[in-house]
Amino acid sequence: MAHAHKLEILRGLIKFKSNTQKIWGVLILLSIITAVEVVLGIYKPESLMAHVLGMKALNWIFIILTIVKAYYITWDFMHMRDEKASLRRMVVWTAIFLIAYLLFILLQEGDYIESVYSSGFVKKDF
Repeated sequence: MAHAHKLEILRGLIKFKSNTQKIWGVLILLSIITAVEVVLGIYKPESLMAHVLGMKALNWIFIILTIVKAYYITWDFMHMRDEKASLRRMVVWTAIFLIAYLLFILLQEGDYIESVYSSGFVKKDF
């Protein structure tokens, strides 16, 4: 028995008539997000170079846009939308935990490396 897929994106804001239209719609959405990332990466606006929570605002924008792209890839192309709620929660919570942990590690190591370069000595000998 065929299972009908939900033919909408952006929480029902945009609806499609067929799976083919939906695939093209998600592709266009992901392409727009990627184009925004590329334009920001090339021009690097001075207003986004301010430090926010230990990193430049531009870096936070890149991280957030990458997470949005990963969400739509798994949600639509890997059909997570059609899975049971418990499986969706398990996948999403694990990803959120791992992304938060990775950000913590990157910020800690980056701060350590910056302090080594700026002060000229090693605090910890691994």
